[in-house]
Amino acid sequence: MKKVALTVAVLALGLAACESKTENAVENMAVENAVEDDAMAADNAVDNALDAADNAVENAGEAIENAADATENAADNAM
Repeated sequence: MKKVALTVAVLALGLAACESKTENAVENMAVENAVEDDAMAADNAVDNALDAADNAVENAGEAIENAADATENAADNAM
C-alpha cells in the first residue's frame, strides 16, 4: 500500500513538472512570436522610410529639372 501511494505521489509530481515545463514552453513561444512580429514590423517601417526618402529625392530632382527648364524658357522668352 505504501509503495502504491509513493508511486502515485511520484507520478503526480512528474506530471506537475511536465505541465509547468509545457506552460513555460508555450509562454516562451508566445514571446518569440511577439519578438518576431516586432522585428518584421520594424523591418517594414525601415523599408517604408527608405522608399519615402527615395521618392523625396527623386521628386526633388524632378523639381530642380523643372525649375531649370522654366528658367531657360523664361530667358528664351525675354529675348
